Amino acid sequence: MSKYEELRVAEGVYVPQVGITYPEDNPYEQLVHPKFTSHFTVDENYPFVDDSFRFRFNNVVLVTLILRILMRISLHVKMGLRYKGRSNLCKYRKQLANGAITIANHCFRLDCPCVLLATKVPFNVRIPMFAPNFGTKDGFFMKTVGGVPIPDQEAGMAALKKFNEAFDEFHRRGYWMHVFPEAKRWDFYKPLRPFQKGAFTMAYKYDMPLLPCVITFRERKGIYRLFAPKNLPLLQVEIGEPIIPDKSHPRAQEVNRLLDTAHKQMERMAGITHNPWPNTI
Repeated sequence: MSKYEELRVAEGVYVPQVGITYPEDNPYEQLVHPKFTSHFTVDENYPFVDDSFRFRFNNVVLVTLILRILMRISLHVKMGLRYKGRSNLCKYRKQLANGAITIANHCFRLDCPCVLLATKVPFNVRIPMFAPNFGTKDGFFMKTVGGVPIPDQEAGMAALKKFNEAFDEFHRRGYWMHVFPEAKRWDFYKPLRPFQKGAFTMAYKYDMPLLPCVITFRERKGIYRLFAPKNLPLLQVEIGEPIIPDKSHPRAQEVNRLLDTAHKQMERMAGITHNPWPNTI
């Protein structure tokens, strides 16, 4: 029996069947192989903190135009995008006032814009992203929306140090951050995969609340069948209650608690009663 077949959900929860064969052993296997239009490199000279007028202009004007208007309309029309749990943004406004780290399952090409639209995150959001993808046709939008390339080992320790210093500065400025703890994108995958520890380490380091979000699916019906094959589901982003780090606990212990709490909360939000993957590996 495959892990997808082992999945159990609450009554009425929709599980997509889109014809993709998902890996059984490696939850971080890369399934999406984008077409690169240019060679992108990141080293210690990359402007991880970009305060240029050009970037700030693009960030405000183009994000308003592309994300908050055009992409919002497109996602609502083509993918039936809905939001749930927005009341938590008001209920916990005080806790979220100085920024938060949103986390979500990585299951759709435009899942990051979906989360940004759902949470009404302001322009000051920064998102660590897989560096080579900045060399694709989406690279300009990735940077403009707040994407920051993660240096690989070949970039050297100096680049990694500059990357870490940049996020120190983003935190000092009160920016929001977004992380996909599953690391790799598996389109329309219902189970939650094991989480990597990066987001939870950042939450502990910066004493920032985690805001768990879950992208769930609905059956494509009615007029929505005009815009995509009927086996491709419609989308909903559910916003959970924030998870607050306890800095009185040792770092390793608290990071594990944050990860475990987030994974279990997101399982409940997704309507999963038996998840075939562990929290982490």
